[in-house]
Amino acid sequence: MNDQLPGRHLPRSPFFVERALTALQQFLHVEAVSGVVLLIAAAAALLWANSPFAHSYHDVWNLPISLRLGELGFVRPLHFWINDALMTVFFLVVGMEVRREIHEGALSRFDQAILPVLAAVGGVGVPALIYLSFNNVANRIQGWAIPTATDVAFAVGVLALLGRSIPANIRVFLLALAIIDDIIAVLIIALFYSNGLDLNGFVVALLGVLTALGFQRLGFGSAFAYVLPALVVWAGFLMAGVHPTLAGVVLGLITPVRSADPETVPPVIRVETALHPWVAYAIMPLFALANAGVDLKSTEFTGGAQFVALGIGLALCAGKPIGVIGATWLAVRAGGCRLAPGVSWGGVCLVGLLAGIGFTMSIFIAMLAFTDDRLLDAAKFGVLLGSLISVTLGLGWGAEYAQRLRKQTGD
Repeated sequence: MNDQLPGRHLPRSPFFVERALTALQQFLHVEAVSGVVLLIAAAAALLWANSPFAHSYHDVWNLPISLRLGELGFVRPLHFWINDALMTVFFLVVGMEVRREIHEGALSRFDQAILPVLAAVGGVGVPALIYLSFNNVANRIQGWAIPTATDVAFAVGVLALLGRSIPANIRVFLLALAIIDDIIAVLIIALFYSNGLDLNGFVVALLGVLTALGFQRLGFGSAFAYVLPALVVWAGFLMAGVHPTLAGVVLGLITPVRSADPETVPPVIRVETALHPWVAYAIMPLFALANAGVDLKSTEFTGGAQFVALGIGLALCAGKPIGVIGATWLAVRAGGCRLAPGVSWGGVCLVGLLAGIGFTMSIFIAMLAFTDDRLLDAAKFGVLLGSLISVTLGLGWGAEYAQRLRKQTGD
């Protein structure tokens, strides 16, 4: 079976066609391997938090780390520097992925983008409704967005375990769906999890963005030149009351997709390629290690916490596939969309099941949604349980689906 990535709406130059396909193939490979690393980090966090050394787990992440410039000091715990600073690089890569896909990928043409967009919207709406059906009360309602996101690293990693029998267009569909999921998650964070907005902070952030654009205009090619404006944007978002990691998305979206020299790799591909392994193999596993450590012995599923865990778990493993498959079926049935070559309804079901793996972004949103440790632990437990069930269902159906495809092709 031909397992090459399908032709897509790419620039005319063969050089850029080759570069774009190489970047996508490398992206899929890194995501596939990093999914395993993420799983190991999450398992290590759970074991550590439930071991006789559990107290050290929390002590480590609460260690104060200071950033000083002369007499000025900025002191925050290690947990803050991981979740609010390092994760900005994660969101920077997300922004660059979106920028590249809009320019030359699955989101570059309306007829290519509309089906994964509709599938993603269904995969956000149905889980949110399922969660709210269990938690439509004042102290729990803010967790509605937790089960709406898909973890692209885990999802692509599980898909890779199924082997090359899975058509390439299914991988592209899953990747496009996950990227659109990220866009929706970013919008949700910006709109619903930002409090007490300070306009002065936005002025500072705008100054940083304009500085970065000015550097681009002047032809600054070194990525290090953009560190200072990036810090200004991050600090501005922090001052404004918007989660500072969103600064990464903004900077990623303004990264140039063309080079002055036609034989030079575009900045968006060059920077993303350089940062992606660091994000996949260091930042995301560190985030998992710092945040997946739920103390199962002391977690209290009382006072509504049980409904938080149940709502999130069920929304991920059932709501996600129902939303993705249902929205895709309605879109195709209405006649406005069609499945890509090689994508059958069995493949759509596989994508829907894998979309229920919501680890990284779901835990990130949970920490924004809940300040009550009891509800936060329950939310994390629900994310872990729902994602584990989704992995199991995805692998089970994927193995059956791959076997059917091999029989059809005679492999």
